[in-house]
Amino acid sequence: MITEQQQEQASLYAVGALMDTEQAAFESELRHNEELRQFVRSLERTADLIALSSPAQPLPSGLRAKVLQRIEALDAGGKQPPKPSLALIPGLSFIDAPGAKDWKALPVPGTYIKLLSLEKERGYAVLMGKLDPGARYPAHTNIGPEDFYILTGDLVIGHRRLGAGDFHHAAAGSQHEENYSVEGCTLLAVLTTADPLVTFAMA
Repeated sequence: MITEQQQEQASLYAVGALMDTEQAAFESELRHNEELRQFVRSLERTADLIALSSPAQPLPSGLRAKVLQRIEALDAGGKQPPKPSLALIPGLSFIDAPGAKDWKALPVPGTYIKLLSLEKERGYAVLMGKLDPGARYPAHTNIGPEDFYILTGDLVIGHRRLGAGDFHHAAAGSQHEENYSVEGCTLLAVLTTADPLVTFAMA
């Protein structure tokens, strides 16, 4: 007897819609189940008849040339031609996760930044910041508004300890006491272009 689940999988198998892992398991089941094999064959015959009875549709313009070009590329080097890079699409840019060499060390020991995006016309920049365990950033006055989102670790600002997922906003002209991290942290920061950190990142 064929179960409802087997019928569903057989229908997907007949039209080539099973995922690779599911297909391998289903084909293993087929080898030991004659009734299921017959059911699949009947579904495949039905799918073929439906395909033959459907009206022919013209192929998209240029498809033949693209297919031949792909085949020639495979024959030449055995590899598929590279897909167009999203970085080449106007208006889009991408930055990979920073490695050890991508961080710019600040004058304060154990603190680093990485400039991600700069919008000069709108007056803000997006940076990543990193503090090593035990690193301390000195007290300062915020020239412009600051927004911090903690990605990993901890950051202590005044008497408040922030952890991953916490957010902090500081208004222009506000005072920050010494900031420090016990475990080390990474954070995302949105700062004005007049902020000394942005100036340093661009230097």
